[in-house]
Parts: sequence; C-alpha cells; structure tokens
Amino acid sequence: MNHPHPPLPPRTDRHRWKVLAAGVAANAAFSVAFSGLPMTAVLMRSAYGLDNPTLGLLLGLMGLGIALSELPWGLLTDRFGDRPVLLLGLGSTAAALLAMAVWALPGPGRQVALGLGLWGVGLLGGSVNGASGRAVMVWFSARERGLAMSIRQTAVPLGGGVGALLLPMLALHGGFAWLYGVLGGLCAGAALLCLAWVHEPADLGPTAAQTATTPLPSPLRSLRIWRLVAGIGLLCAPQFAVISFGTVFLHDFSAAGLLVTSGAMLLVQVGAMGLRVWSGRWTDRHQNRPAYLRACAMLSAGLFGLLGLSCLLPGLPTGLPTLVLTGALLVAAGLAVSAWHGVAYAELGTLAGAHRAGTALGMANTSVFVVCFLTPLLIPHLLAWQGWALVWLAAALVAVLTLPLLVARGAAPVAQPRGPLVSTIPSRMKTTPTR
Repeated sequence: MNHPHPPLPPRTDRHRWKVLAAGVAANAAFSVAFSGLPMTAVLMRSAYGLDNPTLGLLLGLMGLGIALSELPWGLLTDRFGDRPVLLLGLGSTAAALLAMAVWALPGPGRQVALGLGLWGVGLLGGSVNGASGRAVMVWFSARERGLAMSIRQTAVPLGGGVGALLLPMLALHGGFAWLYGVLGGLCAGAALLCLAWVHEPADLGPTAAQTATTPLPSPLRSLRIWRLVAGIGLLCAPQFAVISFGTVFLHDFSAAGLLVTSGAMLLVQVGAMGLRVWSGRWTDRHQNRPAYLRACAMLSAGLFGLLGLSCLLPGLPTGLPTLVLTGALLVAAGLAVSAWHGVAYAELGTLAGAHRAGTALGMANTSVFVVCFLTPLLIPHLLAWQGWALVWLAAALVAVLTLPLLVARGAAPVAQPRGPLVSTIPSRMKTTPTR
C-alpha cells in the first residue's frame, strides 16, 4: 500500500523506539483526559450540580464518542497511515478541549455543553489508539510486539495516574477552565512529537511487500478476532467501574478524603504500568498470551468477588478499618484487571497482521468504549438497587464471562505470516547502519 509520504531512510533500531515513545505520548495525553476526568467525579458532581445518574451519563459520553469513532479511525489508519491520523486526531482533540475551557465551564445550563464537549473529545481522541498501535505493529517484530504493545499500553495508566494526581487539584484550586486548558496543551504537545518522529518505514522488505500486494483477510470477517474483541471489551467493564466510580465508592462507602481517593487511584495506575511492561516481556518469552489473559480474568473475578463480599460484612467497623479493607481490595482488583491490555492487543494485532492492525485495534477499542459508555450508566442503577456489594459482584461475574472468549485453544492463525516484519526486521537491524 502506498502512503502519501516522502522517501524515508531505512528503519533503524533506534528510530523504532522513537516511534514507540511518540505513541506512548499520544496515548498518555489523551488518557489524562479520558482516565483522569472521572477522578474529578466528586468535584464535578458538586460544581455542575449533578446527581449520580447524570454524572454517570456525562462520564459515559466520552466513552461513547470513542466507541463510535474507533473503527472509522482504524480503517482510515490502514488506508492513509499512522502519521496523518495521529496529527489530525490529536490536533482536533486539543482544539475541542480548549473550546470546553471557554464554553463548558460550571454554571446554569452548562450540563448540555459539558456533555457535548466530552462526547466530541471522545470522537476526536479515539484516533490515537488504533493509529499508535499500528505504528508499533509495523516497526516491531513479532518477537517484541508483546513488550512494545505493553509499553504503549502503559500510557493509559500513566495518563490516568497523572490525571489522578493533577486534575483534582487543578479543578479544586484553579477551576475547570485550567483543567480543560492543561488537557488541551498536553494533546497539542503530543501532536508535535508525532510530527517529528512518526512515519511509515521505507524498507518493509520482501515479506511486507508481498503482504501489501496480496491483502490479508479483513479482521471484520474473522470469528476468532471477533471473539477476542468481545472478550477484551467485557474484561474492561470491571476496570471502568474502578476508574469511573472508584473515588465515589471510597468517598461515600469508606468516608475517604480527596487525598486518599486520589492516592488510591494513582496507586492503581502506577502499578498497572509496571504490570503491563512485565506481562508483555514475560509472554514474549513464554509465548503464552492466551493463558495469561485467562489467568488475569480469573484473578480479577476473585478479587472483585471479595470486594463485593466485604461490603456485606455484618458489623463492619466504620472509619479506618473499613477504609483499609475496602481500599486494599479495590486497589488489588484494579491492578489485576489493568495488567493484561498490552498482551491482548499484541495477540490481536498479530492475528490480524501488521497492515490490518489499525482495523483490528479499532474493532477492539470500539468494543472497549461501548462498554466504557455502558458501565457508568449501569452502576448508579445497581447502586440504587442493592448498594456497592452488587456493583462489585457484578464486576466479578463479567470477568468470569470473558473466560471462553479470550482466544480459543488450538485455533489456527487467521493469516500467515503472523506479521509482515517477522522475518525481515531482526536480521536487517543487525546489518543496516544507522543513518
């Protein structure tokens, strides 16, 4: 496939890490907004005069925007390349956030403007996931993709951690104008980094050339990929429950203050970063991605089950004992359900082939963000019905339901070779001088 880029020097071992760094920056900048804004849920509820159902709806609108745009952005990425999609997406996302700093601030009648703004940010920011993922698939060999994709996926908890630490303080002391303005500036900075470093490699080699002239089957026609896509989306529901309502749970159920709730969410995000890098490296060495995904699902189910049961303990003392017990279980469950993403995306991209990775990752992220939209909508209703115990037990049940979906054992690969760069990158990286 020809892309509208000028001739470029051959790939080098060093430049692929620059591409990965730009992808991490792009995802992290958007993740500060997507994962960080829910960390201000208590402050947003008060500033905009929201009840819990309306808060859940507004927080879900950004996820809905991402869900609606992920697959179109992925198809555009496979058609035009990573660079133009990243530049257009990040630039327009920055503009939307800056517009929110003007027209969506707390005030009478501003709830509609807030909802439209969050939805628009989701529509535009959905570009970064598939585009940065395809760049990783193209520049890294199959033997390194688990690690590379997991490093890229650390951007999500990295952004969430920065958001948990920064955004509540910005909203509290500077107001929401500063909050939206800083988020817009982060997206603009990431766009500049992509402008400098992200491009299509010039020397894909004979295997890639053959792939380009003989297209692989579309991921949209693969039942195996659809099963994995569904499993990825469902397993994100418990994670979104922690991200969107974890601070509200600790505040309302355990009487935690702003510092404690922000610290707990920061611990989840920072811990998830380390676990994602470790899991990518470990599964690359052992070639056991499906087994690892199922183990994460089982562990998540167990921990969320314990968290739900802890909310039912009779005579549970109030104050510090409750906070320690529920906070520790929430953090542990949040870590378990956040550790697997890079491994899952590496498996999905490898099944689809690098030059179809944009579409496959767009499918997965559509599934993920449909769930992201629905999760904060459903939680307030479960909460009103039977309290926090039902919320976390439902999260455990969803994790159990993903087990049969996370890559069937013994299935044949969707397409061969497993990626266009499997046989070409490692040898050339040893012989091609850096230019």
